Amino acid sequence: MSKRLMFVVALFVLASLVLAACGGQQAKTIKIATQSPLSGGQSSLGVDIKNGAQLALEQLSGPLTELGFKVELAPYDDQANPDTGVANAKQIVSDPAILCGVGHLNSGVMIPSSEEYHNAGLAFVSPANTNPKVTDRGYLEVNRIVGRDDVQGVVGAEYANSIGVKSVFIIHDKTAYGQGVAEFFKKRAEELGMTVAGFEGTEEKANFDPIITSILAANVDMVYFGGIYDQAGVLFKQAREKGFMGTFMGPDGMDSSTLAEIAGEALVQGGGMVYSSVSGPASVYPGTAKFIADFKAKFGAEPQPFAAQAYDAMAICLKAIENAAKANNNQTPTRQQVAQAIRDLKDFPGITGTYTFNNIGDITSAKYFVIKVVSADKTKWGENEVIQTLDIAPPSK
Repeated sequence: MSKRLMFVVALFVLASLVLAACGGQQAKTIKIATQSPLSGGQSSLGVDIKNGAQLALEQLSGPLTELGFKVELAPYDDQANPDTGVANAKQIVSDPAILCGVGHLNSGVMIPSSEEYHNAGLAFVSPANTNPKVTDRGYLEVNRIVGRDDVQGVVGAEYANSIGVKSVFIIHDKTAYGQGVAEFFKKRAEELGMTVAGFEGTEEKANFDPIITSILAANVDMVYFGGIYDQAGVLFKQAREKGFMGTFMGPDGMDSSTLAEIAGEALVQGGGMVYSSVSGPASVYPGTAKFIADFKAKFGAEPQPFAAQAYDAMAICLKAIENAAKANNNQTPTRQQVAQAIRDLKDFPGITGTYTFNNIGDITSAKYFVIKVVSADKTKWGENEVIQTLDIAPPSK
């Protein structure tokens, strides 16, 4: 072989080694997905779920970088729509680089979408989903770091009873989340002796005159709405305009500054507005001061509810991937290894709490809040008054 030919062969071998090395680096790129409404009427919460997760990825992916991984965010807009969520889920599971996910906002989107995650062995950690069915199916891949509606609905009814509510008209949005929590509220309210003067589901978002007529005729102390703020705000505003002066109440789907933007003074007139939540204002958690400052610096606004939980959900994904990779000789772990690593975490220190999962993906103790709206000014939403805080274990299964 001539020296010239040997030189060409050597260059070819060297180039092959370089390409192989580059290929190895590409193979160690991992992604973590988010699914939440990034557009539409519920985007104020959905965007900040994505933003909270993004901030965590940027701040906490250092250990994975040291192991040779490049970590990327893969955000998806589920539009608060089950069909869109499922379509996105199919895309997510088809990308082998995605090893974990954070989402959703809506239980009615999470439940069908998580069938896809389960079938593909892809773990998701929810910062917001509360319907019992989310975890009651017992899927290894489905976890949440917030409480459940079969507790939240009870907490709401017991608070209503404690302030002397004798009669209530219950409305829900016909979704898994809204109807579910409304049913749990209704059951406990009746057990406590309250009169449930009405229980109606509606998808109406513009004209609530027929329902308001029924509310006024029933002369109830409270209107409870099971659903999300974009629909509830219109109902509350119209009900006040028609003369209802009792108390409004709802679950954590009310917890958005956009509710104040839509309903305005209706929230503080008459008996005012209270809501239960599985997420307190970020300021109530001792570990969130830096998060709030960093979030405002990056995104130019106060974090909406569930942004801090999304930060923790992403942190759990990152730690589980790290642990699974280390157990796999610092190589890319499988999705199943990541899913099991999430369940193996004990007393994980998040900014909103310390998390351990039980055998179905619920946390072993969850916080529940009752919060009073103190201002019609959306910029003061974070100043709403926490009037009750409870730590409650999930129902035994």
